[in-house]
Amino acid sequence: MGIRGLMSFVEDHSNEFFTDVKLRDTKIIIDGYALFHRLYFNSNLELRYGGDYDSFTDVVQKFFESLFACKICPYVVLDGGCDISDKKLNTLKDRAREKIQMAHSLSVGGGGYVCPLLIREVFIQVLIKLQVCFVQCFSEADRDIMTLANHWNCPVLSSDSDFCIFDLKSGFCPLNGFQWRNMNTIKGTRDSYIPAKCFFLDTLCCHFGNMNKTLLPLFAVLCGNDHVNLPVMETFLSKVRLPLGAASSKGRRHHRVLGLLNWLSRFADPTEALDSVLNHLPKKKRGTVKALLCSSMEEYLQAQGRLQDFFQHGAYTCPDTWNPGLPPWVLAALARGQLSPFISDALVLRRTILHTQVENMQRPNAHRISLPIRQVIYGLLVNAPPHVRNVAWDALPPQPPTFSEVERINKNIKTSIVNAVELPKDHSDLSKLTELSLASRQMLLLETLKVKQSLLDPVPAALKLPVAVSCYWVQHAEATLKLHHLQALLLGMLLGPLRAMVSSPEEKAVRGGGAEALREELRRARAPPGTRLDLDTAHVFCQWQCCLQMGLYLNQLLSTPLPEPDLTRLYSGSLVHGLCRQLLTSASVESLLHLCPEAQQLYEHLFNATRSCAPAELFLPKGRLNPKRRKQKKSGISSSENRVGTTLNTRSWHEGSNRFELLMVETLENEAAPELK
Repeated sequence: MGIRGLMSFVEDHSNEFFTDVKLRDTKIIIDGYALFHRLYFNSNLELRYGGDYDSFTDVVQKFFESLFACKICPYVVLDGGCDISDKKLNTLKDRAREKIQMAHSLSVGGGGYVCPLLIREVFIQVLIKLQVCFVQCFSEADRDIMTLANHWNCPVLSSDSDFCIFDLKSGFCPLNGFQWRNMNTIKGTRDSYIPAKCFFLDTLCCHFGNMNKTLLPLFAVLCGNDHVNLPVMETFLSKVRLPLGAASSKGRRHHRVLGLLNWLSRFADPTEALDSVLNHLPKKKRGTVKALLCSSMEEYLQAQGRLQDFFQHGAYTCPDTWNPGLPPWVLAALARGQLSPFISDALVLRRTILHTQVENMQRPNAHRISLPIRQVIYGLLVNAPPHVRNVAWDALPPQPPTFSEVERINKNIKTSIVNAVELPKDHSDLSKLTELSLASRQMLLLETLKVKQSLLDPVPAALKLPVAVSCYWVQHAEATLKLHHLQALLLGMLLGPLRAMVSSPEEKAVRGGGAEALREELRRARAPPGTRLDLDTAHVFCQWQCCLQMGLYLNQLLSTPLPEPDLTRLYSGSLVHGLCRQLLTSASVESLLHLCPEAQQLYEHLFNATRSCAPAELFLPKGRLNPKRRKQKKSGISSSENRVGTTLNTRSWHEGSNRFELLMVETLENEAAPELK
């Protein structure tokens, strides 16, 4: 949520509306979505290469270490999926369009803010490592945050202006005034604190003639938030004469905010003010507008859920207004962040939104490559309990199970209809999916990723899923995928293992410091800020992240038949882009890895597994290209489109053979690839 112009208005009048506080020895409720955006965008991290997740991890760790040093006990609350009403769909589509424009700007050297695709998953993994308490709500978290903060009588940390409307007992601390990097010590003690600014609703109401607090939700919807954007409200604003009061130059910047607050302060309660609003509108529209305004004002009431129960007992009762009858294990996994909001959106709404990355806007969006994985996810979700289906599905005539996806096309968005894969009967009950054997769940995952279990046997457990995803990626990527892309990606995967080697006692005694030397060499290989972005390279790595994202979601939905990988040290965009440049010019894999034989052996395991699935032309000398592949490249057809086709229902499950079979003849054969020397 968010109220247009309100945050900048109160910040421009910080002396009137904010109190300086020294935060220490307290609980604090943190808006997780706002925090990970703030930390990424305000830490000088690279925005064009798909995410420096290792650097982001370090920032998040330092943030919480500052809180721990001040005895501040954080409770992080994350947004879930959309609610059943789907009333924010238009707002979400507008934001998707804005993100596309910013991604395009970044791709051509301009400015913009686009979060890396897996930042949410990385953030959650850091919270788990640091043992920070967190919960993922079933829909938008604002009301749950307010309710919990008032129950525990502690402040809220966010950047969302809606918290200026909620009546918070201990106030709202905006993130941009929360100086966690500048801890101070109370004079004469060793007690540390974080300087912060705190907003209290009473102060705002006092400033506007002791206005009734209950008028603020009406102010929010009149001013415009994520739920209300009615053209007819412009009719009201054009007819009513909003009093500006003693308007300064800053006041004129916020004409609507200041005028509405002054105007509303004249009324005793929301009913009187709402009647006045409706009197300025055409009679035929008053009923509809009143119903919408009243329902939107309810978004600022106390939440039904009790997050304190989750933090104290591990149980969180789903609100009746949201619960569409999902299986208990699904609800529990959603609350613990073990399933993504992508899953709940697909379950409840049969609609998902595919987020744009900094990719080549002239090519089909990078998510196209992972379509077959999503179709399997949808196939598992389409067999939800009848109560879930009744939400939006049973009113439809019988038809093949379909889902809608909001995706990028060129520099705009479109909604595509996607068929779910038909799965065998033993996968037909979502409530019993966790009861399937590990072997059965693992087989479904690996068949979807088109990789054999035997290929993964030499690969360490923590890297099995990323390698399996990479096997899928090399089989489906566009013709722009080159050998140096694969090499750079796999070298980047060594970051986590190298970090473990460096911190082990054997590093100097056994390895002679080789792991540390290689780690330093990789650090120097990172692409420096301002380096020109290679769009083809960016696009193939965006495709890989899309494959990894959906591979993760499918693995989670199947209760992790493969271990969840450590995303915090798995991919560093500036590193893999920098390695691509080095491998094309001066360096070779061997020249880098000779420093650490143990890392070299690990790399060979990763490379051999992915090589077995890659098309043979990936290893041809430069300038040589399979004639069929050349024809595809000239015609603009990617190998993924050629393999799985442009029709969406491309796979079926054949129970007799217990494996996937493509319904289209593959045009490329996987030939034995030469050794990397």
